[in-house]
Amino acid sequence: MFSRRQFLFSAGTLAFMGLTRSAFGKVSLTGVTNTVPAYGPLIADAKNLLDLPADFSYQVISQLGDKMNDGLDVPDKADGMGCIALDDDRVALIRNHELSPDNIKRASASIQSHRTPLAYDAFDDGVALPGGTSHIIYNVKTQKREQEFLSLCGTMRNCSGGITPWGSWLTCEESVLNESDGFAKPHGFIFEVPATAKGLVNAEPIVAMGRFNHEAAAVDPRTGIVYLTEDRGDSLFYRFIPNQTGKLNKGGKLQAMAVKRKPQFDSRNWIDAAMALQVNMDVEWVDLTEPESPKDDLRLRGYAQGAALFARGEGIHWGDKELYFCCTNGGKKQLGQVMKYQPSPFEGTDKEQAVPGQIQLFLESVDKSLFNFGDNLTVAPNGHLIVCEDQYTAIVDNHLRGVTPQGDVYNFARLTAQTELAGACFSPDGKTLFVNVYSPTKTLAITGPWDHFER
Repeated sequence: MFSRRQFLFSAGTLAFMGLTRSAFGKVSLTGVTNTVPAYGPLIADAKNLLDLPADFSYQVISQLGDKMNDGLDVPDKADGMGCIALDDDRVALIRNHELSPDNIKRASASIQSHRTPLAYDAFDDGVALPGGTSHIIYNVKTQKREQEFLSLCGTMRNCSGGITPWGSWLTCEESVLNESDGFAKPHGFIFEVPATAKGLVNAEPIVAMGRFNHEAAAVDPRTGIVYLTEDRGDSLFYRFIPNQTGKLNKGGKLQAMAVKRKPQFDSRNWIDAAMALQVNMDVEWVDLTEPESPKDDLRLRGYAQGAALFARGEGIHWGDKELYFCCTNGGKKQLGQVMKYQPSPFEGTDKEQAVPGQIQLFLESVDKSLFNFGDNLTVAPNGHLIVCEDQYTAIVDNHLRGVTPQGDVYNFARLTAQTELAGACFSPDGKTLFVNVYSPTKTLAITGPWDHFER
């Protein structure tokens, strides 16, 4: 049995290499099963929301329309989320709301009338755009919500993001609407929200990190370099080298990944299997100018300079000396890929040319019953990977999929509602899994016998 730390530090490779060998690397799925005993079969939820194994349970700790401590109502479309310790008992859950301007009519009355100089952007009447983040202060010992409030507003389609080693959440706009679309300011930026916020923070875009269809972010704790995904069919994979570690608003250098000796490499495998499974490929990084990209052409300019293409980069997770990110519709069957990137020990310096970082196709799904449009992902206390599915079909059957370090696949949870699960993250003590039901918003706290896993 791997501990959560061991998975991060040593077994991440085994988990997905095992998975590709046992399922995703094959055309035929003969002999492959996702019914390992795991935590046992899923039990139908009497409340018709989330099916879980026996002895696991969930608590709804927040939901759409609940009155928050600031007098506002909980917004809808809860997406990415981070969990950051405040002290031994309490955590801050910083939750994105992927709301667009056209959602304002369906927002609560309190949000419709919300005006504040701290908002990034507002309508002509001063009402803040509905996107942003909310805080939940949760006591993991009493299992009670202590506070809840809006912490960022005036942004647009806050999709996912990532926590930082210095105790903040990077929330990403998945939209590039701008002044030509009738807004006061351009969108498509990253904003930083400290875990210690007591209410609304001043919404300041980190322009140097680029303007594009942002999805998620992961910070290398060793270097402070931030890696960024982009949710587009012809997306790039980016890194931001800050001028000052932990001070992203002090500027830095934005780059896009290219595969060495293979300019304009296409990792998507939609037509030709250009990227083979489990093969490390050396990379280099292309400098990008004009990161504010008023023409929304950052990815086009990067590709013209030789950057590689990825299929809708989404959730990203940092391990030890490596990271993983989902490409939601990558692969021949367009059911999803997971990439692994191992940075150079000299990442971000001139020496990395001699010892480059390496990209690898870890996973490529060939069967939607096992893995279908993976999005957010996190690590369980027993070292298993938990992946949120986000399907794009008229009727969805979204799960939390578990992956063991040995490569076995199992269903940990099934959402019965016709929406997605998002923002999965564990409490620092590893006893509680927090996850969002996207719409209508519900934030759940799941507890149970995480150590009682059977192969």
